[in-house]
Amino acid sequence: MQVNTHSVNFTVDRKLVAFIQKRMDKLESFYDQVINSDVYLKVENTSEKANKIVEVKVAVPGDEFMVKKTCKSFEEGIDMATSSLGRVLLKRKGKLRAYIRQ
Repeated sequence: MQVNTHSVNFTVDRKLVAFIQKRMDKLESFYDQVINSDVYLKVENTSEKANKIVEVKVAVPGDEFMVKKTCKSFEEGIDMATSSLGRVLLKRKGKLRAYIRQ
């Protein structure tokens, strides 16, 4: 799967990019028709510890899904976002199977 990683106002480490690619590749096990995905990493200027924002947009044929998570670290945000997207993609796959059976 093609994963485009965008970081806003900072440079992203190669280890983090590799971590994101690994987690996003796991989404293909839920739904194999994922076209591409965009991951946006942002840091808010707040006094709170949870100031890392992760937005993940996944394109599938005929639709697009987006998840936004705010966490203490980017790794935690990616984990939460991919688990949410996994549930969404499984639901989409189930709906398509039900439609094909009719």
